[in-house]
Amino acid sequence: MREQRASAPRTKPAVLTRMRSAAGRGAPVVTYALIGISVAVYLLQMIPGLGVTGAIRYAGFYSHPGALEPWRMMTSVFAHGSILHLLLNMYTLWIFGQLLEGLLGRWRYLTLYLLAGFAGSVGVLWLAPPNVPVVGASGAIFGLMGAFLVIQRRLGGQATQLFVLLGINLVIGFIPGMNVAWQAHLGGLAAGALIGFILVETRKRSQQRLQMWLLIAVGAVLVLLSLRYLFFPIV
Repeated sequence: MREQRASAPRTKPAVLTRMRSAAGRGAPVVTYALIGISVAVYLLQMIPGLGVTGAIRYAGFYSHPGALEPWRMMTSVFAHGSILHLLLNMYTLWIFGQLLEGLLGRWRYLTLYLLAGFAGSVGVLWLAPPNVPVVGASGAIFGLMGAFLVIQRRLGGQATQLFVLLGINLVIGFIPGMNVAWQAHLGGLAAGALIGFILVETRKRSQQRLQMWLLIAVGAVLVLLSLRYLFFPIV
């Protein structure tokens, strides 16, 4: 039996095999993964008594030194407040994710998404009341739209329809009663536009090191901004 096991071919889980096959074909596997994580988290949120939403949502209060839980600035990006909220965000992620993942490559695209999501939480920290919790991928998705808009403009593409879509989404965030965290939208949009500018202006192979350091600098600035209550108390 030991000899048979040693000589038998080893098999891999079907999920890993399919993911590697999809990656080899150039499929947007990072977009698939982000959508899958968001859906899985929402299903966990729906389990009564588990308390997932309360454990991962973000509010400015959680950045105060007395109640510091900085990981919420990222975990809240993968939680959603309703099935409609989830579906709208995932549909937009599906549209722009496929475009940007193919255009930028997987790692740059993932970096853009995570930094924009983090920037959305930073926007909430600075612009929203500290006791108002938020959830959702909207900050990250506005970052994707901001990056795509800048890249399109810099490369000479048409961006009129995207301007209209972006404008509509921004206006919706300011309508009373819509319960939308416009602060996250603005934070993600600003960071996404900046990162998009960095990526398109340092796209030459000889500029890859510069690009990496500029992205690290953006992340460092966001971390510094996330320390607001170390310098300014809650008012």
